[in-house]
Formats: sequence, C-alpha cells, structure tokens
Amino acid sequence: MMADDRMALPQGTLDLLILRTLALEAQHGWAISERVQQISNAVLQIPQGSLYPALHRLEDRGLLAADWKASETGRDAKFYRLTRKGRAQLDAETASWRRLAEAVGLILKMSEGVSE
Repeated sequence: MMADDRMALPQGTLDLLILRTLALEAQHGWAISERVQQISNAVLQIPQGSLYPALHRLEDRGLLAADWKASETGRDAKFYRLTRKGRAQLDAETASWRRLAEAVGLILKMSEGVSE
C-alpha cells in the first residue's frame, strides 16, 4: 500500500483503538501498534510519539494497568491490559462511535445522487 493510502487518525480515536486492541489480551506498545496496522490493512498507523503518551494517559486515568515481563524477543516490555473501568470506557466509546458512524452514513446516503 502506498504511503498516501494511509490515513491520519481522527481526533479522539486513538484511545478507542488502544482499548479495543487490548480487549482480548495484554500487549506491549509495539504489539498494539502492529495489531492496529495489521487489522486496518495498513491504513491506520500509530506513531510511537502518539502511542506511548496515550498509553501513559490511559494508565493514569485507571483505564489500563501494566506489568513488566519478557516479550516474545526475550526483552522486558511493559504489557498493558484493560481494567474494569477501561472495559466500561471501551463499551461507552464503542456505542458512541457506532451512533456517529450511523449518523454520518445516513447523511452520506442522503447526499447520493445529488450532483453539483
């Protein structure tokens, strides 16, 4: 995929992507970034300079907890996991995004066939 095919993350989506990625299992930062890129077919990429501050912010808010342990390469890494509060936040943000996507979809559908 060409670099031009990648999209910048819309404001407010980074936290949702991180929480969703961690919903199934604890992961370290690099794995979170790779998973988002993989699932989105490389359309979404999280720059390191955005990812780690977001992880720390989510941890400070009590949405994530973290433990140091060996990664698949044998090096120690900080593995993040959802807390109960984080799962509730994920559920709330997911519902909000679904409502927003539905509303935008309705507007786009309405405007189909309208020519300039």
